[in-house]
Amino acid sequence: MNRTGLHAASTVLAAAVMAGGCVSTGEYEKLEAEKNQEIEALQKQRGGLQEQVQSLQSQKTSLEQQQADLREQIDALEQQKTQLLTASKQTLSQYDALVRNLTEEVKKGELQVRQYKDMLTVDVAEQLFFDSGRANLKDTGKAVLKKVGEALKGYEDKVIRIVGHTDNVPITKSLLKVFPSNWELSVARATTVVRYLQEVGISPERMVASGRAEYQPIAPNDTAEGRKKNRRIEITLIDRNLMQEPPRSASEPAEAAEMSGLSHHRADRSYLEHQPL
Repeated sequence: MNRTGLHAASTVLAAAVMAGGCVSTGEYEKLEAEKNQEIEALQKQRGGLQEQVQSLQSQKTSLEQQQADLREQIDALEQQKTQLLTASKQTLSQYDALVRNLTEEVKKGELQVRQYKDMLTVDVAEQLFFDSGRANLKDTGKAVLKKVGEALKGYEDKVIRIVGHTDNVPITKSLLKVFPSNWELSVARATTVVRYLQEVGISPERMVASGRAEYQPIAPNDTAEGRKKNRRIEITLIDRNLMQEPPRSASEPAEAAEMSGLSHHRADRSYLEHQPL
């Protein structure tokens, strides 16, 4: 075989070997596209995981802040609890002292002392303070009321609420021009007590006068004994925080402000509407 024929044969053989050991261009491009798709999918997955990590970190930060806020709230509540317990013990101590100061009057049956939660009420029988159908304070009532006033002076953190109560017996005809109903009589008696307490040194800003007429009985009105119990004056010590009044706006007429008080103290005017409370 000549040299030209040998070269041709070698060329054909090499091409055959290459064809047997390599992929075609089309198959290579197909594989490359598939790998690129896989890479792109993995990159998207990685991006999604990174977003999740960032979101979890943000949630962690938010939860840590919430936890810190809750700790502050718990600390504040614990502090309030301690303050309330201290105030409650102080109040009980004050009330015990007040009861001791009025022990003699209680023994004489001139008044009764009742305690409910953080409120202390002194009940005084009507006949000790007033004559029937009247709102002028009797001398016997002044002596007891002065003692009560002296006992109340030391409680500047308390509001003193004075409430007048009557039985269900209507006002007699001779007194209708003065007291059209038991509403007016009960309020007049309460304000009389307030005025006297002011005279003995109680700050008028601390006092509230109101009347309940016959609509808050403590005994049935169908017996003389029951009606006697219902004719009473209640003097109650109440924490100032429980008696907060909304501030009067600058546009409120002066007449409205005057209607909210009687003789320089605040008074409940609900009796004017003749609505039982």
